[in-house]
Amino acid sequence: MIQKEIKIKLSGGLEARPIAVLVQVASQYDSSVYLQIDNKKVNAKSIMGMMSLGLNAGENVTVLVDGADEKEALESIEKYLSGEE
Repeated sequence: MIQKEIKIKLSGGLEARPIAVLVQVASQYDSSVYLQIDNKKVNAKSIMGMMSLGLNAGENVTVLVDGADEKEALESIEKYLSGEE
């Protein structure tokens, strides 16, 4: 398992459409992917769970990934949240 704190740099934060794209990015991988802020941890492959976080641009979120392709999954999610993708 690997984890990393990432600052959300998407201009509008994580609203419905950006969350849908994030769920698609996370779902490409076999690894388990979770996002955590404070004490709330949700499955990044669940659109309803992700909507419940209510994340905004500038916030820090911890990404936890566990599985065979965890490095690739974390890199892709970091690129997306950093606005590089």
